Amino acid sequence: MRQFPLEMHHVAPGRVVEWRLRSTAAEAHGPDDPASRKASFNQDKHFTVAEESRAADDPVASWVAVTFEVTGPLDEPALARSLLSFVQRHEVLRCAFRRLAGEVACEPFAPASLTLDPEVVGTFEDAGVLSDFLVERFKRSIDTLSWPLFIMGAVVREDSATVYLAFDHIVCDGMSMPIVAREVLTAYEALCRGEAADLPPAPSYLDFAEEQRRRYLSIDARDERLDYWKAFMGPSGEFFPRFPLDLGVEPGRMYPIVNEASMLLDAGEAEVFEKTCLAVGGKPFMGVLGSVAVCLREAGGPGVYRGFMPVSERGRSTWTNSVGWFVNTLPIEFDASPGRDFAQVMASVRAGFGEMMTHLDVPFVRAWELLAPEEFAARSWPYPVNFFSYIDMRKCPGAERHDDWRPTTHVWSARANGACSWFQRDTDGLHMNSIYVDTPAARRTMGDFQEALRRTVQDIARSGGFRRPVALTPQRRPVRTTPLDVAAFARRG
Repeated sequence: MRQFPLEMHHVAPGRVVEWRLRSTAAEAHGPDDPASRKASFNQDKHFTVAEESRAADDPVASWVAVTFEVTGPLDEPALARSLLSFVQRHEVLRCAFRRLAGEVACEPFAPASLTLDPEVVGTFEDAGVLSDFLVERFKRSIDTLSWPLFIMGAVVREDSATVYLAFDHIVCDGMSMPIVAREVLTAYEALCRGEAADLPPAPSYLDFAEEQRRRYLSIDARDERLDYWKAFMGPSGEFFPRFPLDLGVEPGRMYPIVNEASMLLDAGEAEVFEKTCLAVGGKPFMGVLGSVAVCLREAGGPGVYRGFMPVSERGRSTWTNSVGWFVNTLPIEFDASPGRDFAQVMASVRAGFGEMMTHLDVPFVRAWELLAPEEFAARSWPYPVNFFSYIDMRKCPGAERHDDWRPTTHVWSARANGACSWFQRDTDGLHMNSIYVDTPAARRTMGDFQEALRRTVQDIARSGGFRRPVALTPQRRPVRTTPLDVAAFARRG
């Protein structure tokens, strides 16, 4: 399982069916629970940005999606039942969000009030037209300010089907996508056998959000738990670590995106890379992060790496099987100066990561609000930010069935003012997915960076270290998308 643009995913043509979620209680009198719950800090900021963007007629949007395969003729009633059960099981998915007394509230619908209405969207005979349709469908069907906050459907063929679910970021994170695939398919397969699905407990994300707010809403900028952030900001007082290479962006401006992905190491190379990292006391993600730092330095960046790194808040057991936005973001700093060999850089990454992990306490959004209040009031990060994310998909729930289910994750954002890169390890190797501003400078910079990084990690796998200086190469052609008329897809298909 890995993450790459939906435009790159080949889905065989077929008949498209979607299941529309509705609440009979909402149609009668609104959400069932008059005692609404408060949103998490991540959700509150996300919802607020959506509100302000809508008011300014400057929409900001993003979605996270998962697709997976069903082998054999699809039992559509069984899939519908498994989808409904999945939504009923996760409270955050059946919540409507709205602002009450200045705060963003989550108002859950009772599971029993939910129902799914099937709708045949159309039949597509061309894979390209189908791909265009799905991309545009996800963009236009998901709205942070409107419930439901996701869509569910399938491309049905005689002997197989591709199931898709796309979510607004407010209800999930990337690590939720393996959970979605595992739960829906486990329940579907059990129903096809005439059995009940055996799924582990999945506590509500709303409970997590409530506990988070109870612990951190009352803190102020003098709290000692913010000392790590203050030290990272240093004398300059910059909360956000700048991306050190030129992307050709103007201050205060947002841009259309380039969304591209590629393989950095194949399965065999990734195994050797891991052993090389372990041999010097590190882990594979540390090797990738150290390589990123060296490539940025060789391209003109500083010798000391400074960036943001998302960290899962699921813990080792409590929230392992829950859908929600369980992500904190923390700063990390380490030395990757010229002259340091692979083992020395790895030791520096390990020390920086260890220090970072001792300061998990304060949620990113809360630290941002307290330490950079002027920037917090804006609808986006102030400038291109250095960001690194790594997930070993082989350790995700349901990974033992990924060869059968062939799940993939897809992310999208309407616009950006910088660059974000995600790295995934799966049974096929090490992969990279980047979203960045669509400018000539960014296309050159990110193309060169990706090629340099590929050669660097390959050198580590082949020779055990940084064997040669990192040279820049011409940029590859990025994946592009253009707006299309959704209504025309069914006619064309």
